[in-house]
Amino acid sequence: MKKTTLFLSVLAVVAGIATLNSCQTTAPATEANNEENTDNSAPKGSIVYFNLDRVMNEYDMANDLGSILQTKVQSIEQEVTRRGNKLQSDVNAFQEKIDKGLLTRSTAEAQNEKLVKQQNDFQNYYNQKQQEVAEEQAVTMNQIANAIKEYIDKFNEEKQYSLIIATAGDILPQPIVAGDPSLDITDILIEGLNAEYVKTKNESN
Repeated sequence: MKKTTLFLSVLAVVAGIATLNSCQTTAPATEANNEENTDNSAPKGSIVYFNLDRVMNEYDMANDLGSILQTKVQSIEQEVTRRGNKLQSDVNAFQEKIDKGLLTRSTAEAQNEKLVKQQNDFQNYYNQKQQEVAEEQAVTMNQIANAIKEYIDKFNEEKQYSLIIATAGDILPQPIVAGDPSLDITDILIEGLNAEYVKTKNESN
C-alpha cells in the first residue's frame, strides 16, 4: 500500500496557532512620573499635541481592558493548541499503522475519511477563533479610543484649543517631530483620563 501523505498541512495549521499571539496587548505601563503635573500654559486657540503611545501605556482603562483581552486570548490559544495537538497525534498514529501495514485498505480508507473530517472541523474551529480574537481586539480598542475621544472633547470645551494632534513614536515621533514643550498636553491628559476612569468605576460599583 502506498505511504499516505495526507494531513501534512496539519503541521502548518498547528504551527500557525502562534499567530493568535499577535492580538495580544502592548507591554505593561511604564512607571508613572512622580512629579506633579501643572496646568498647561498654552492659551486658548493654540495647536497642542499629545503622545498617544504614552497615553495607551499609562491610561489605566487601557491597561485593565488589555489585561482582560490578553487573558481571553491565552485561553483561546490554549484550547486551539490542545485540539491541534490531539489531531496531530491521531494523524501520526494513523500514519504509523499505515507504515507498518497494520490496516487493510478498507479500514485505512475509513480512518482516512474520519481524519479528513477531523481536520476540516479543526480548521473551521481555528478560523472561528481567529475571527473571535480579532473581534475582541477591535471592540477593546474601540472602547479605549471612544473613552479617550469623549474625554478630549470634554477637556477641550474648557481649554478651547484650535487643534489637538495625536503624535506617536519615540525616536522620530510622527506627525510632530519636535515642538514647544508647553504645547505638549500628554501629562495633563493622562492625569485627567485616569481620574475620569476612577470616577466611572466608582459610579458603576
